[in-house]
Amino acid sequence: MHVLGIDAGGTKTVCQLADQDGTVIAEARGAGANLKSVGHFGVERVFRGLVDDVLAHRDVHPDAICVGIAGADREDDADVVRDITRRLGHDVPTVVVNDALVALVAGVGELAAGVVIVAGTGSIAYGRDGAGRAARAGGWGYLLGDEGGGFWIGRAALSAVVRQFDQRGPSTLLTDLVLAQMGLTSPSQVIEAVYDHGLPRHVIAGIADVVQEATASGDAVAGEILARASGELASAAASVVTRLGMRGEVFQTVLAGGIFRGIPSLAADVERRMAEVAPRSIVRRLEIEPAYGAVTLALAAARGNVMLPSYL
Repeated sequence: MHVLGIDAGGTKTVCQLADQDGTVIAEARGAGANLKSVGHFGVERVFRGLVDDVLAHRDVHPDAICVGIAGADREDDADVVRDITRRLGHDVPTVVVNDALVALVAGVGELAAGVVIVAGTGSIAYGRDGAGRAARAGGWGYLLGDEGGGFWIGRAALSAVVRQFDQRGPSTLLTDLVLAQMGLTSPSQVIEAVYDHGLPRHVIAGIADVVQEATASGDAVAGEILARASGELASAAASVVTRLGMRGEVFQTVLAGGIFRGIPSLAADVERRMAEVAPRSIVRRLEIEPAYGAVTLALAAARGNVMLPSYL
């Protein structure tokens, strides 16, 4: 038996091929595959390339597939993803879930209670209690939310740059750092870069790296941006924990996503804030690919016993 687990994010997509024991025997990485960003044809193109890569030169066929992708809580989007996997030539049991769930499963296992805070290009908090009930907060996209995610942090840094230029805001190291990263010489060029050239969201999210650099150098403006980010992420987790009635329980809080890897101080601050939200929670960073959570759910689907949490 073999299964495919796919974690489709805004910046990158990871596909893993695993055997019946859950051993990953092939992995491929590609571009982001967010339905709202690249459309269903774009998602299909990414998926097709990755699936072809992991199955190349192997006489195996998947017995089940699990896809973790933003928006899968909406049944219409889930149906689109299932149609995509069928067009790839794999009409097998296919589980389509929110990408936060596969990150949680990768961190705590298939059925254990826990909370995951995902901070990548966007952000979301998701949790599951011991009775299999789920709650989420955030994940509303870059126009309506995604507070504390990479795009949100990068946009805040760009705002600080133009505010200093207008003399509406304080001086900040972010100006020189952001302009250097973007290959610009003046804040006046930011408008053209962002609006005229259609700067991709993942590029703006990449500015989060220099916010960390400026904070480490003692810049107060950058430090305030990261403080606000950690507060927003912890607030989303607090909403989930409270609705699930888990404030006094022992469970793991998993920090997933590239922002936590790139900005260690943000992870430390979120951990500190979570001690106030749920004192008995154990906070740790996810050290493996979230795609392995999709592998775990795909194996359960292949065996006919997958159990997905239901929202409150």
